[in-house]
Amino acid sequence: MFLSDVDIVKAVKHGDITVRPFDARRLQPASYDIRLGNKFVVNDESATHLIDPVKKIYAKTREVGIKDGQEFILHPGISVLGTSKEFFGSDHYLIQIGGKSSLARIGLMIHNTAGIINPGHFLNVTLELTNQNNVPIILRPGMDIAQLTFSKLSSPPRRNYKQIGRYAENNWNNFTAPKKRGKK
Repeated sequence: MFLSDVDIVKAVKHGDITVRPFDARRLQPASYDIRLGNKFVVNDESATHLIDPVKKIYAKTREVGIKDGQEFILHPGISVLGTSKEFFGSDHYLIQIGGKSSLARIGLMIHNTAGIINPGHFLNVTLELTNQNNVPIILRPGMDIAQLTFSKLSSPPRRNYKQIGRYAENNWNNFTAPKKRGKK
């Protein structure tokens, strides 16, 4: 079951959901809109010949900071990592991130497959931004970029993301090795 706007506000006030900064004007009937942050990670294609995740060969990257009011141009067929301005998480709810239809209609994908934020993960989410259009898309820090939905769990999880999550300490470290799972 997804939370309604009424229940999102109650959960934030009660401390069961963290959203900083929280702005009630960003509420939708069953979601909360988040904004694009100021940091991007781009591949250095001249220094990267291939990516092989099994052999832990990743692209050479660089971080780009864009000030509020400036533009980041995302070219066709290019994927970059971005971040959200909002810091959020919950120990009690599963959070899902989804795109906004207005951006999807112009060919902007905000996540490829990583749309779930597990209980216990508190973060400025890393966005997987891809331009599926055939013309460049201008991205600006502070623009509406995605929406969050919150789902009740059928029972508390046995282990939360703080304990087992690969990005629990640093969500911006893009190629972190998985934690050892250990015995159940």
